[in-house]
Amino acid sequence: MKLIRGYPAYMRESIEHVEKTRPRRMKEKYRTLSIEEREELLRKYHPDYKPGTKRPLKIGPSKGMIAPHEVIDLLEAHPIVKPEDVNLDEIDIDVDLLIIGGGGAGMTAALWALEEGLKPEDILIVTKLRLGDSNSIMSQGGVQAADRPPDSPIRHFIDIVGGGHFTNDRRLVKILTMTAPYMMAWLERLGLMFDKDEEGNMLELWGGGTSIRRMHSCKDYTGMEIVRVLRDEVRNRQVPCLEFTSAVELLTDEEEDRVVGAVLLNMESQQYYVARAKATILATGGFGRIHIQGYPTTNHYGATMDGVVLAYHVGARLRDLDATQYHPTGAAYPEQIVGLLVTEKVRGAGAQVVNRHGEQFVFPLEPRDVEAAAIIRECWDRNNGVETPTGMRGVWLDTPMIEELRGRGAFKRMFPAIHKMYSRVGIDPAQDPVLVFPTLHYMNGGIIIDEKAQTTVKGLFAAGETTGGVHGKNRLMGNSILDYLVFGRIAGIHAARFAKHTSPGKPSLKHVIKYEEMLKAAGIETDRRSPVLLPDYRGERVLARRIEIL
Repeated sequence: MKLIRGYPAYMRESIEHVEKTRPRRMKEKYRTLSIEEREELLRKYHPDYKPGTKRPLKIGPSKGMIAPHEVIDLLEAHPIVKPEDVNLDEIDIDVDLLIIGGGGAGMTAALWALEEGLKPEDILIVTKLRLGDSNSIMSQGGVQAADRPPDSPIRHFIDIVGGGHFTNDRRLVKILTMTAPYMMAWLERLGLMFDKDEEGNMLELWGGGTSIRRMHSCKDYTGMEIVRVLRDEVRNRQVPCLEFTSAVELLTDEEEDRVVGAVLLNMESQQYYVARAKATILATGGFGRIHIQGYPTTNHYGATMDGVVLAYHVGARLRDLDATQYHPTGAAYPEQIVGLLVTEKVRGAGAQVVNRHGEQFVFPLEPRDVEAAAIIRECWDRNNGVETPTGMRGVWLDTPMIEELRGRGAFKRMFPAIHKMYSRVGIDPAQDPVLVFPTLHYMNGGIIIDEKAQTTVKGLFAAGETTGGVHGKNRLMGNSILDYLVFGRIAGIHAARFAKHTSPGKPSLKHVIKYEEMLKAAGIETDRRSPVLLPDYRGERVLARRIEIL
């Protein structure tokens, strides 16, 4: 197949339409949809509303909750740990605070537990990959904070609740928006380098569903920059971390219903460890790698919803797992980068979403679920998408508009990571538009927490994407980073306080036996086991030729 600047020749005709309509479109502003129009669009075209993709949960404290089959399959599965296989009389690790997850939420929690008076040796971070390997490091666009007039936390609050379809836990949203300016200042004190103008003022851009510019960023690798400073601080303050180690089951006290640590698994040696802790924080991230409805994902390799499963095994309540976020602009071409993120910040900088005829069909900064639904409608109902050589469809994100609006070299200056991603496959996004389609991006729901980041189970705290409530049914851009910063801090502080006034418990796995009994009582017969630690992309042909050599 002949490629011209990275694209098949047949796509060039559509690109010419985009180029031809660009001068006119630069003078046009597509109208925003009314709330009623948004709701109708979502009901007809958003994947969350697709019939036959969900079912009610049959067991546990959130019995009856509707969620995707992929989620229910993990919750209605046998725990991977069998109590008879674990010797709980031998405690391998004994700490005040166990943090499960080494991304933004986990590292923030560790740092604020130190501020609350715990010593580094009293804390342990365990992470299934390397410290920092997480969705946190992959986020691009920025973080919202109402830190100067005419913006305000109240205005930020209203944007969040509206974007979440008025289903958010408003107590948590209030904490999120009121704490946001403080967290920006804290990051700067740690050495974070936000984008600023010549006078030292933070540059702010629009985000979808927002009423004002409040997006603080570090070009298009904001997450990488935040993780850099958090990881440096964790290491400099000598907080212990076990890498390539997964929590495979929580431990509960033999006498009372509280969490007292976890069973850990060394991913390389397959050896288990019994880790006792006075307080435990789950900061395990989302579920992109279980590929809801078969969608590709922006998520990192370890995003398998394991924290939600562990929490549910011990009786923690869940919410909003019926709502999945599909980022509107995942790469749709070429095949080797399908599903990877093209940050919303690109649209905030002026790029428009257009169909194969080069025409706008949606305001580029609608809330994410609405924008995604409009793109799906344009591709599959109106048949105005561009088909790729593999049969996928997408629409154009007119990235060269940024060069027209902001001057030559602006795209590479503002979006060096995206420019590099496309340059590697022979496409220059400063010269040609890029093809996009919605991609699985964020777990809107999760574990219920209160204002102290405590779950409904004593001794168990949670923060970041593994929790639900802050974002309701839909998260706005820039609030995921803010979420893990604000509630990572709160979890660290309150878990440390809890640990100071709590004695070590006697570990048991009684809840695992109870969970198996619930599965049996509900008539669930399955060979599924969870949590899933890492995705398995081996096909049937590969598995058929597998041999056991050890």
